[in-house]
Amino acid sequence: MDLQEYVNQFDSMTCIMSVEKKPNGYGKMRIEVGNKAYAASFEKHDDSLIEMPFGKKFVPGLEYTEYLPKDLNFEHFIYSSAVLKKPMHAYIHPERFDIWFNIFSMPLDFDDPFKCYCTYTQELSTEMNTESIQSLSTKTTSDVLKTCIKLRSTKNFLKTMDEVIEDIRKICKSNYCCIMLTDFKARKCSLLCENTAPEAGYHTLLDYLDDSFINYAQTWLDAINGSTCLLIRNEQEKNEIKEKYPEWYQSMQYAQIERLALFPLNYSDETIGFIWATNFAPEESDHIKETLELSTYFIASEIANYQLLQKLEKLSSTDLLTGVKNRNAMNNRVLKILTGRERVPNHYGVIFADLNSLKTVNDNEGHNAGDELIKNAADILKSTFENAEIYRAGGDEFLIISMKDSKEILDQKVEKLRKDSDDPEKISFAVGFYYEERGGDIRAAMREADTLMYEDKKAFYNRHPECRYR
Repeated sequence: MDLQEYVNQFDSMTCIMSVEKKPNGYGKMRIEVGNKAYAASFEKHDDSLIEMPFGKKFVPGLEYTEYLPKDLNFEHFIYSSAVLKKPMHAYIHPERFDIWFNIFSMPLDFDDPFKCYCTYTQELSTEMNTESIQSLSTKTTSDVLKTCIKLRSTKNFLKTMDEVIEDIRKICKSNYCCIMLTDFKARKCSLLCENTAPEAGYHTLLDYLDDSFINYAQTWLDAINGSTCLLIRNEQEKNEIKEKYPEWYQSMQYAQIERLALFPLNYSDETIGFIWATNFAPEESDHIKETLELSTYFIASEIANYQLLQKLEKLSSTDLLTGVKNRNAMNNRVLKILTGRERVPNHYGVIFADLNSLKTVNDNEGHNAGDELIKNAADILKSTFENAEIYRAGGDEFLIISMKDSKEILDQKVEKLRKDSDDPEKISFAVGFYYEERGGDIRAAMREADTLMYEDKKAFYNRHPECRYR
């Protein structure tokens, strides 16, 4: 068979790939020949949708890594077609390209004792093509549609994400699956949702999630290298991780992870998280890849929308000067407690803290100095009542609601604050503390604390009459 003559029959961008036969796996993968449309994709044109990253002119017979970064997903795709003789199809949006790829591969029955062959055809588009989605397997489209319906119809985002991640774990036939959110600028990561197979026992990412975990997430990005995902299906692919990322490999060994599916959640040119599935069923790897490559597109969009709403809610409920919650958030919190929309324990503490001498600072040093005093006062309250909700109720007045600390602990904290506040040369508070022990009306508890605060302020000025007009 003349490979060049064969590939020239295709109108779409098409090449013929070869895979070296090895006793234990596969060897080098080469682009043997390409048709005119494929070869032209290596040249820069004003109307080109894609420009090959390495900018090399196409030369038949070279390894694919001469033109593209090494990609285990691509290798599995070609291996499945050339060696396992399976027709392959995928519709993907790799992060390193700003286009959608509709790709097909067909095995070629070519008599060669050293190599196996397949065709590789790609169609490109700048927008998602719904007709291309319809060409995916019925099982895949059904699973993706199920996810989309749940995401778009939800009234409780977090509960829905719990359901979605359980569905994904079952699709993967995995023992554990989770969605981890990342903020690479702030160097932070957090767990959004997780699900464990009943027979797998206790598993949670929270056992490993600390400030340094974002470094592992960075290696995931490096390993994925602009592709759609990373699937570690066997020992050969696991050894690729061992060679390049030994610390990550050791963590996998420690957690008894033999197979790993890792899908980035990308939105607006940022990776906002990952879907992580461990010890998935290897026979489901093609379906997992096809389904999650498309599902992550919708999941990432919904997560980004949720995060935006959270930021807007935080902005509307946060005092911009001090960073504590504002009066609007305080009123909403009290209303939710009164109407039963939020349950609170029967035992809780309410504290009012009002700054002494703010007017004098504003009058003598200016409002910038007064703002600085308020910010420093808020920092003291945040460090003192670290387990509590802190609200700026007014200009120089703060409300603290503590649902976690006992009366004894709060007594100690309030007394320390009072003692520190008795020096008029330092930041000084008038403090009122009331502890509710029978689940009474929070408004009554606030009135009691407010009354005690004014009594404390009066006592402060009696001790320091020189500060009366401060």
